[in-house]
Amino acid sequence: MAFPVATGATTPPVYPAGGSGNTLQATGFIPEIWSGKLIEKFYASTVLAAISNTDYESEIKNFGDTVNIRTKPTININTYDADGALALQRPSGNKIQLLIDHGYYFNTILDDVMDVQSDLNLLSMWSDDAAEQMKITIDTEVLSYVLGQADSANQGTTAGKISGAINLGVTGTPLTLVPTGPTGGQVAILDCLLRLGQALDEQNIPETGRWVVMPAWAAAMLKNSDLRQAYLTGDSVSILRNGRLGMVDRFTLYISNLLPTHATVPGSLASGENVFYAGHAHGLTFASQVSKVETLRSEMTFGTILRGLQVYGRKVLDGKALCQAIVTH
Repeated sequence: MAFPVATGATTPPVYPAGGSGNTLQATGFIPEIWSGKLIEKFYASTVLAAISNTDYESEIKNFGDTVNIRTKPTININTYDADGALALQRPSGNKIQLLIDHGYYFNTILDDVMDVQSDLNLLSMWSDDAAEQMKITIDTEVLSYVLGQADSANQGTTAGKISGAINLGVTGTPLTLVPTGPTGGQVAILDCLLRLGQALDEQNIPETGRWVVMPAWAAAMLKNSDLRQAYLTGDSVSILRNGRLGMVDRFTLYISNLLPTHATVPGSLASGENVFYAGHAHGLTFASQVSKVETLRSEMTFGTILRGLQVYGRKVLDGKALCQAIVTH
């Protein structure tokens, strides 16, 4: 809110000195009118809650905490021979550590004079915006962290644990996607999704709960693909009619403008390249706790401080349940 502020001070002048034109306005007898309607602010969609699990969120307490996660051992199955000695196995599981080692904060102040003269609940408005900005910041960081964390059989030009023949693209030679009718060197976007599904199938990842996150341009391309035909999505009408991406090849589709790009991770993606993530919530865990959200009086001026701190940890628990494709268009 652009309130007039006196030079070098924190409160607006009650009566402006001098002035030209309407002297009543210059001396404050005709007040300025601020619209009670705010311009709507739109936020980037966040997907972290949909693609990760929060199984260990209740176990964190403070910044710097470590959650030790125990994994199930793999039991060996042996061939039985009559009168033969039995091989003895002592199963032992691995331990994965989830570090609560990331934190972000906001710190704002509302001067008392601003609070009195405003017809809006500024602290409430700022608090709502801070919550949205916090989600966007954390989503962006975690989605960048996931890049390259998939199992080696779930990324690259020779993906596929069994086949080893699934091309999911790499930086420098990404998959060039087209809506339909690919020519030499191109890949239909629907084929890209099927490749991601095959890679997860070869890792025996459950079919229920699978997801794909893609950038907005890919979602538009998908709507222009063969999925325009309603029977391919199982819907009664085309996705061009209902505007819903829905599910494709057992994947729930999500759109995000927060996926990593060359601008955010220049060392991992080349200019013009994007990433598709696919997987199951089992693969990525996220634990978040808002440690502090508080209001307090400022010691330096007459005003109220609103500040908040959010700490979290993120960990790829099982790279086999994550898959990525490097793409362009």
